[in-house]
Amino acid sequence: MNFLAHAYLSFDQPKVLVGNFIGDFVRGNLNVQFERDIITGIMLHREIDSYTDKHPLVKEAQKLLKPKFARYSSVITDMYFDYFLAKNWEQYSPVKLEDYTKSVYKLLESERAILPSKFLLPFKYMKEENWLMAYGTMAGIQRSFTGMAYRTTFDSKMELAPKFLQENHAVIESYFERFFEDLIQFSKNKLKQLHKRNG
Repeated sequence: MNFLAHAYLSFDQPKVLVGNFIGDFVRGNLNVQFERDIITGIMLHREIDSYTDKHPLVKEAQKLLKPKFARYSSVITDMYFDYFLAKNWEQYSPVKLEDYTKSVYKLLESERAILPSKFLLPFKYMKEENWLMAYGTMAGIQRSFTGMAYRTTFDSKMELAPKFLQENHAVIESYFERFFEDLIQFSKNKLKQLHKRNG
């Protein structure tokens, strides 16, 4: 899953959200770097990614993409799913997406001192271009995919991913809706386990 989903799946627990958000940017001994609830968020991030990678509905969605996008199908699927989460946000949260995204940026800014250095540059652009809101628009994901395609070493064809999404919108949305219900329940249960394990 991508940034918006990881934020949402922290279930309004601020320190957990910080950890869940930066999970891809941290390495080494977490216990000497972060406080307990941030570590819980990092561990939750990894559990979410592992669960997502193995889920049969996600694999089916990726199979749809593989003939065109090959190895980049998993990255594109993650972006598609954040698109659907943002697009249908009111189904998942009573808080307006605009207000929610502002609160996420504000929270992360308040924890800037512990944010990994590798995260700071993407975070700068994330705020300036409001990625979390932009995920829910075709123009926003077109901008994201074009930027990602430019940065890849190989011909990823990711700049064509928004057109593919438009052409297969209903079927991919169906995969998202069914999978995300499973992921919400998994994440709630896993977060409880992690809190219990971490004391």
